[in-house]
Amino acid sequence: MNIQDLRRARGLSQEALAHQANVSRGHMGRLENSKFAASLDLLERIARALNVDPEELFARR
Repeated sequence: MNIQDLRRARGLSQEALAHQANVSRGHMGRLENSKFAASLDLLERIARALNVDPEELFARR
């Protein structure tokens, strides 16, 4: 849920975040819905696209 919350807080669509992280929109949707486990590389790309430290993706909300 952190990815989705961070994405929405920045006004990004799944499509836009997926493009910035170099992954398909469908893949991003499955990741946001916990249907897919992401690699460390992908998490780093997502964090970079969201302009946050990777650990922020795991912070308790």
